Amino acid sequence: MSDGNAVLPWLVIRQDTNGNRYRVGRYATRTEAQEVADRLEGQGQEQLYVVERTAATRQSG
Repeated sequence: MSDGNAVLPWLVIRQDTNGNRYRVGRYATRTEAQEVADRLEGQGQEQLYVVERTAATRQSG
């Protein structure tokens, strides 16, 4: 089984104290992404976790 066609428009981005940004994961809903970001922020590290929506992409068909 493959999730190759899954639509995952919500990103969790980690930004460190130097301003470097890294994608943590992609999620189907904003709620799911926010829950992950909140859980990671709750670990007490100095990174900032933000939720962003990816740009819409078109699928050819």
